Amino acid sequence: VAAFHSLVGLAAMAGAAGEFLGNPGGLTGGTLASIYFATFIGGVTFSGSVVAFGKLAGMMNSSPLQLPNRDQLNLGMVALCGLGLLAFLNPAIAAGALSMSPNAVGIASLGMVAAVSLVLGWHLTASIGGADMPVVITVLNSYSGWALCAEGFLLDYPLLAQVGALIGFSGAILTWIMCEAMGRNIVSVIFGGAGTNNAPQSESSAIEYEGEVRTASLDNMVNALQDAKSIVITPGYGLAVAQAQFAIADIAKKLKDAGKDVRFAIHPVAGRMPGQLNVLLAEAGVPYDIVFEMDEINDDFDDVDVTLVIGASDTVSSAAEDDPNCSIYGMPVLRVWKSGQVYVLKRSIGNTGYAGMQNPILFKDNVEVLLGDAKDSCEAVRTSLMKG
Repeated sequence: VAAFHSLVGLAAMAGAAGEFLGNPGGLTGGTLASIYFATFIGGVTFSGSVVAFGKLAGMMNSSPLQLPNRDQLNLGMVALCGLGLLAFLNPAIAAGALSMSPNAVGIASLGMVAAVSLVLGWHLTASIGGADMPVVITVLNSYSGWALCAEGFLLDYPLLAQVGALIGFSGAILTWIMCEAMGRNIVSVIFGGAGTNNAPQSESSAIEYEGEVRTASLDNMVNALQDAKSIVITPGYGLAVAQAQFAIADIAKKLKDAGKDVRFAIHPVAGRMPGQLNVLLAEAGVPYDIVFEMDEINDDFDDVDVTLVIGASDTVSSAAEDDPNCSIYGMPVLRVWKSGQVYVLKRSIGNTGYAGMQNPILFKDNVEVLLGDAKDSCEAVRTSLMKG
């Protein structure tokens, strides 16, 4: 999704440059403003999306960039682009002050906003930690819509402007919904962590968790499921990557047929995008009435016998409630650790979520980890249940 947004931003920049260079001196003020805004928004969208893609793909460090005077740098770049807009719309006035031809002023202003917007988009996104990348994706989705809207104005194509506005508004609404779900300040996310403390935290300030991570055997987990009366399945992005939704749907059906109370717990931002896990479970034929949102099921974990966590990390991390120094502190999470027994399905112990930190629930006495590919593990559980 991030890679797609980057192409939208790049196309907006290219379209704006082509329109300006192909019609020297023959454009109205409204068209010039559309060209400038399309270039600005397109540049922010392109570079921001590239950074988001790099963080989500693990190609870049998920930690937020912490440059000194971060907010002042962002404001300075926005102010510079504002001055460039004045020069772009009034090249004759700026030409006298800069001793340049009006056409040269226009080209220089457009080139300047393209370069500065690329830097701004990179800095805004890089200044946000990996834990908040899902929200950043929705912000970039909104930006890509506004870039399309500006393209529609400069090309005099009303349908393109309308579609762009629809994408822009829907992305903004989705951003607000996700910020509410993650306990984040929407202004801070949009403006690259503006107003937050960007001083690096010392390692000594982080909570150190004691204990060992206990690994589970397939047979023990199957026996626990067969003995349990109440079971909750909590899927995450790992389930989506492994395409394990069909196997887990069969497991849930088999357990329900055996008289178990089986439910699915979905975090609002589980997966790369909101609703991704809901769609995957629906695709696998999981009944809607056993799929619950976080607010609906979070208070029930005390009464749950066994919880299966499949490919989820940050969304079930107790650090969000216990560790004020972690990047996801304050984010509402599924309190799976309150269940009688928790089995976490992971590829490896070292795998982390968006936040790039180990999940402390792995060290709790009632938590065991089943290592391996989620699809292979779920298929093995399904086979064992069928035989039993």
